[in-house]
Amino acid sequence: MSGGSAIVSKLRAALAPHGVFVRCIVSFGEDEGPALADGAPARSVILLGNIGGSIWEPFSRWRQSPENAGHTDPLDEWSKAIIRPLAAAFQATAYFPSDPPWQPFQRWAMQAEGLKASPLGILIHPDYGLWHGYRGAFGFVGVIEEDGAGTMAAHPCDHCAEKPCLTACPVDAVTSAGFDVAACRSHLRTDAGKTGCMTGGCLARNACPVGSAYRYSPAQLAFHMAALQS
Repeated sequence: MSGGSAIVSKLRAALAPHGVFVRCIVSFGEDEGPALADGAPARSVILLGNIGGSIWEPFSRWRQSPENAGHTDPLDEWSKAIIRPLAAAFQATAYFPSDPPWQPFQRWAMQAEGLKASPLGILIHPDYGLWHGYRGAFGFVGVIEEDGAGTMAAHPCDHCAEKPCLTACPVDAVTSAGFDVAACRSHLRTDAGKTGCMTGGCLARNACPVGSAYRYSPAQLAFHMAALQS
């Protein structure tokens, strides 16, 4: 698509007040991309998301407004309130992790950024560690290329000898075989879980040394832990 770098620059400027970043761009061959609103296949998808706690203050301000109270999934609703109008303005189709048809956000991120999953199931970033996320995406009819864009192949877990995430969980819900969600939720309902992970965040996630400078604030950690319990 002509002017791809200009589109990305404009998107960055529009998203910046909300703490949302252009994370990466995925390109597809003909008839390989997800369906756009008109049914045609997308040739490019731009993933949008947070880096560290970048979205927390804008989201918190939005959530405090009386008209935004009472949402079952407030972070999803906020994301849609930000992203949908911009999709229309940029003549793109908006995709969200919470909406069917379920789009492969993690696979897109792995393809575009070279990321891999951590033992917790969260994609780990070489710089941001486990402290990042994807809030939505834009699908475009044409190929969008950004000058200087590239992939990152380094997987931090491959170079982590001690792997503290595997020993920090008090109920061994995090192992090299994967993340036991049921065991985690059961622990969170105990007194130890309420005074530990529920207040300070997942102990296994906090134990990861990668990207510690981007760790979420206590308020954001508590928000996400409460969502895990719901």
